[in-house]
Amino acid sequence: MKSIPDISNDSRKEGPDRFFKDINIEFLIHELKNPITVIETAIKTLLRKQDVFGALNPKQERLLNRALRNSLKSREMLHNLLEIGRTEASCVDCRNFHPYRAALAAIFDVVETVAGPVDVSESILSDSDAAMVFFARYKIVIACEADVADIRMLQDEIKFRQILSNLVKNALHYRKERLGIQFGIMGQLWYVDVVDDGPGIEQKHHQVIFQRYRQIDDINGLSRNGHGLGLAGARILARGMSGEIEVFSEPGKGTTFRFTLPFMPASAAGDSGP
Repeated sequence: MKSIPDISNDSRKEGPDRFFKDINIEFLIHELKNPITVIETAIKTLLRKQDVFGALNPKQERLLNRALRNSLKSREMLHNLLEIGRTEASCVDCRNFHPYRAALAAIFDVVETVAGPVDVSESILSDSDAAMVFFARYKIVIACEADVADIRMLQDEIKFRQILSNLVKNALHYRKERLGIQFGIMGQLWYVDVVDDGPGIEQKHHQVIFQRYRQIDDINGLSRNGHGLGLAGARILARGMSGEIEVFSEPGKGTTFRFTLPFMPASAAGDSGP
């Protein structure tokens, strides 16, 4: 079992499950956005204004594009951490949106982050069949009935996409070959199952993986350079939306993470959003 020491000041603790136990951490995360934005802007300028700053050879362009991707990734990580803090402060921004379409966009972003630049734009997601073909190239199989794909709901779309991103990133890391993502409705709950064919997780670790700063020992040689925050943050976000994340897994049989939300159709709530 890996455990990263928590050195925050317990006197500032606001609750046993509080993700950020020290307000200075939140302030630091907020302040780090500015230098990252400066780096991002400088790289974009070099790439887009070669007529002013000089032409780049292919190798230089590849290096700058890689630096830009990682800068964007760093900014996204900071934003995601701040969003967890907002959730703990009961800040939820409900909007009218299609959860299926938002999920596809989140999966697309993860693929681009993990696999590098793709040769299509996010506009491909407007064509469900084309999107399925695109994801199949990365051995990601998506299943969704038409009536579920057309559903709109009132929820916090930013938090929703962040949760999906975390679950998909985790599954991509541990899968052997394939990743399945299935959407559906169970009674009054909307759900998405993220299913990998990886090594699985022992029952005794099913709750440990949701604890911050905790990671289970390397599984079948699969190590991960992280801090044990992704799944912990995802569950905090889900519960802040009155939802839940559950894990179903056995050693050698892969893992399923199920993300559920109360099914609140946008029309039923009287929302007039687009």
